Amino acid sequence: MQDLLRVQMKKIQSKKVQTTEEWLRNYSVESLQLTLKHLINEGNIILNSRNGVEEIEFAEETVTNFESRLSEVIELYHQRIQWLLQNSRKVFGLIKGTKVGLMVDMSHMSYGPRLLDFQKDLLCLIDEQLCYKKQLYCLSFSTEISPLWESPKTINVRVLHEARQWIQQLEPGQGCNLLKALKDVLTMKELNSLVLIVGSCPDQTLETLSDYAQQRMLGRKLQTHAVTYDCSNPASLAVLKNLAEALRGCYHCYSSKGENFDSSDVHLLLQEAQKAKDLLKSIKQIFQRRIGGSLIIRIADVSTEFADTAPSSFLPKPPKHKGPLVIQSPCVLAKTSTDWLKTNGLKAKKLNLYQVLAPNAFSPVEEFVPILKKTVSSTLHEKAMTQFEWYDGTVKNIHVDLPVLYNYQKLLAKMVRIYEKRIDWLSVASRRIWGSVCETRVVILLDISVTNSTYIIHIQHSLRLLLEEQMSNKDYFNIIAFGSDVVPWQLELVPSQPENLENAWRWVLGLQCKGSRNFMSALRRAVEVDFKDKDKHKSQGLYLLTTGIPDQETHTISAYVSEVCRGFDLQLHVCLFSVMEDVDSSRIIPARCANPTETAVAFKEIVQAANGRFHWFGEAGIFESDDITVIVSEMEKANSYSQKCAFLAESLKQRSVNQSVGPFIPEGDSNVLLKKEKRKPQKLLSPKPTALSLARMCIKDNHGAERNASKRVLAWRPTSAKAEIPPAQTIKEWPQTENKRKHKPRKQPEFSVSVFYTDKGRNVGTVYRKYPRIMCIRKSVPSVTLPKKEEICSSKEWLTKYSIKKLKLELPRLMFGPGCTHQKKTVKSLHKKVSAKYCTIFPSVEINGVVKHLQFQPKELEIYTEQLEKLLQRYIERIQWLLSGSRRLFGTILEANICVVIDTSGSMDPYLPHIMKELTSLIWEQLRKNEVRFNLLRFAEDTESWKECLVEATDETCHDAVQWVSKFHAHGNTCILMALKKALSFQGIEALYVLTDGKPDTSGRLILKEIERLRKKQDIKIHTISFSCTDRRANEFLKKLASQTGGRYHRSFGDADEQLAAHRMLTEGLDDEDDPVFPYFEGDDLKKLTQEAAKARSFLKQSKSLRLLLQKWNINQKDDSGF
Repeated sequence: MQDLLRVQMKKIQSKKVQTTEEWLRNYSVESLQLTLKHLINEGNIILNSRNGVEEIEFAEETVTNFESRLSEVIELYHQRIQWLLQNSRKVFGLIKGTKVGLMVDMSHMSYGPRLLDFQKDLLCLIDEQLCYKKQLYCLSFSTEISPLWESPKTINVRVLHEARQWIQQLEPGQGCNLLKALKDVLTMKELNSLVLIVGSCPDQTLETLSDYAQQRMLGRKLQTHAVTYDCSNPASLAVLKNLAEALRGCYHCYSSKGENFDSSDVHLLLQEAQKAKDLLKSIKQIFQRRIGGSLIIRIADVSTEFADTAPSSFLPKPPKHKGPLVIQSPCVLAKTSTDWLKTNGLKAKKLNLYQVLAPNAFSPVEEFVPILKKTVSSTLHEKAMTQFEWYDGTVKNIHVDLPVLYNYQKLLAKMVRIYEKRIDWLSVASRRIWGSVCETRVVILLDISVTNSTYIIHIQHSLRLLLEEQMSNKDYFNIIAFGSDVVPWQLELVPSQPENLENAWRWVLGLQCKGSRNFMSALRRAVEVDFKDKDKHKSQGLYLLTTGIPDQETHTISAYVSEVCRGFDLQLHVCLFSVMEDVDSSRIIPARCANPTETAVAFKEIVQAANGRFHWFGEAGIFESDDITVIVSEMEKANSYSQKCAFLAESLKQRSVNQSVGPFIPEGDSNVLLKKEKRKPQKLLSPKPTALSLARMCIKDNHGAERNASKRVLAWRPTSAKAEIPPAQTIKEWPQTENKRKHKPRKQPEFSVSVFYTDKGRNVGTVYRKYPRIMCIRKSVPSVTLPKKEEICSSKEWLTKYSIKKLKLELPRLMFGPGCTHQKKTVKSLHKKVSAKYCTIFPSVEINGVVKHLQFQPKELEIYTEQLEKLLQRYIERIQWLLSGSRRLFGTILEANICVVIDTSGSMDPYLPHIMKELTSLIWEQLRKNEVRFNLLRFAEDTESWKECLVEATDETCHDAVQWVSKFHAHGNTCILMALKKALSFQGIEALYVLTDGKPDTSGRLILKEIERLRKKQDIKIHTISFSCTDRRANEFLKKLASQTGGRYHRSFGDADEQLAAHRMLTEGLDDEDDPVFPYFEGDDLKKLTQEAAKARSFLKQSKSLRLLLQKWNINQKDDSGF
């Protein structure tokens, strides 16, 4: 046997490259047949003639050989551990997988020896482990990410050389944006192993990182290996360890100082070695009686002795675990955070923002003015106040007092520090495990099911802390332990005296884990015995410490606790201890299994029914606590108030700047001075007085008729320089039309002339001193300015700002004004119609049956084409945006308070997985990103809502919503009216988004009539979404429902690739009107936008044709002129 073991050990030494899990599959105590069960099988059962007890007889050599093999395998485990603690394995652990993604955090580094050591360790990792892999992908990250390659590379000499150079060029950074790095690496589908090397605490929370990674790794066999490198921050160690556990990966902690070393691989080997040591110790204890060279043991002793040693005997125990209690006396009775905030909350301290602003807040006045025959709103806020949205949704005019706001912000900061201290206090000692025990009569329910065998020491230590720190000031208490059976410490409540607390602790030390979780029996025992007089007492509480879901159904327990707690001062509080698996070391599966999240959801429901508090913790810290959540919510409220104060102060400063700048005119602003000069009357200079110029005398005597005289001078033009002056006549004044016309007269063109005498005779000449401004009716091509970012609005609203008409790019109106129309007039002398003179100057085109002259130049048409292509390209980009992500199925979510209504009838069964996937995308992409308050509701023959009201889109609520959506199943009919009524009843709802695949069971007219009646009370839009529906009448009903309620109709378009059509337009050109072409969209948003894009393509094609026409015309004109 020893020779065989040596051969096996040599094989083991040659297979050290195996992962620890693979290695233990072949060389664990069980696989090497070194368990007590295997030893018993080698003995012979005999009957003791004296007492008739069955015994097992072993040869001494058999037992000795078995002990020798155990000792050798223990040594083998230690050799494996020593091997794991060498070279790069000591720093980074043993890397699994063949296609590795390496992520290196540089936020904790600084220039100097530490960076050089880190680079040296990474180079060692490349040379010793990664060089034997098949593929490699490298990425460093801090605030931003920096990948070495765009995709994983097959490992060869060149790739390894590039990786070494990359390591030598690594530089320190700021921030640890692990989420961004994960988003990049998890897109690489080729990888089967992910190595995270982190030296500081990530910027994101554990929940955010684990939720994202779990969703992206769903369905993939991706092994995760998390390494903390030379990190002393406990928060960072806890986050990485829990992240590795959540992803079922490995964890490795390295410190250059030799502190805080931890490794999941080493832990597995130590655990296996401890099993062998415990078994070896047990064998030496039970095999003592020797008769004639043989060893005998009773069969009954085998199970008894072994049960006493497994599995908790080798668990690490806290210092003085079995010592007497060190009881502390709390000064005051603890309070729940809700009660504490009644005296320390913002409202209690009169620090609510609306309480502070109320004395200086005024509602806008809106009254009907009879003279104007319309309602007029006050505009006082624009001059002396700032508009501010009140808590009830109304708008108030606020007089901003800056000193008051600054002082208020200081008080808010002080309260936030107080709340932080409260959270710190709730997160230490026994409160970290139990929360705050507030009642005076307490019963503790302790879960000792067999699945807690590995954690019995933790449970006992948790109870010790509670007895020492929080129980001495209670009136009465009791402890009830439960597995399959219920075991109370005392038959009824006893006073909380030191001797009773000590006796209770001694009783807890003797508890053994066995059975399942019969929580209902323990609960009934506590309520019906310990709290049988619950109506006669106040302040009574049940505290449950458990690690998993109860045997009974959640709704059964919830109904019971709701009944027994209603009307009495009795609450049930749950303290959930989160462990890795709900299976004990013997692989015994409990009556009911659930993952940690499902267990937490179940206990939350039970706690809510019992008016209690929920507390969820683990070895890494507190995951969720109602007491802490309430305080955090108050801190967020204080932060929100402070931000609103900053907004008010900034708006006041901005208005002050605008008012101070407004009245002044810059010194160099010549345009302003020019406008002022234009307002002055324009006077002509008087010529030298001579007796010959009666016209000039008239001008001198009659300045008011100055413009008229100028016109007379212009009207008379001498035929030659020798022409004589005509006889002077009296010039009559122009009639004063101002008195006859009520409207303002048309402004005459401004000009002036000078009249002079020539050298010979009485000849005169005229010179323009100021030319008249030429009025041009031709329109120039406007320059288009378009937004780069997508606006969250409907296409109708978007096109009111960026349509072709709004941007003045309509080709007919721009190119062909009223003066361009081809005209023919009758000439009486010729007795026929003759064309205008310019008909031979400009080319003619026929537009909608009317002949018009093209007066634009090729360059102007080129500019128009560029602007129109720019606009068309923007249209196509928005169409691509509308067809991307969740908008392709659901359209764009516009409102801030919505409910998504999903059809889960039987006809939806083939499409339900796709809809669930898209709905998950909608929740994260639109609702969470835009912070939309939302609810979800599914309907078939009945309805079910996710929540009873609208909730804020936080990471927690979105994750909960995704979990709820994942449980959808299709069945039944399509009862849409019942679903709409329920959705319209939610408080504060602004819009519904209804997705269905067919005609409703109820009459469409009846639904439209009923919805119109319900909407009279509140204006709520209903946006309808048709999914894979070919029924024309059903689609018409959805269109009418959306149109009647002011909503939009959206239809998910079959299998056509709309994205491909948009991509071809951008890459292949935009001038071809026929190819590529968009599919026909029936949805309002896409329909309006594609119609506008089609109009732009048509104008683009026409403009290019006109440009060719002009070029040919110019060529022909040159040929005709003889050039």
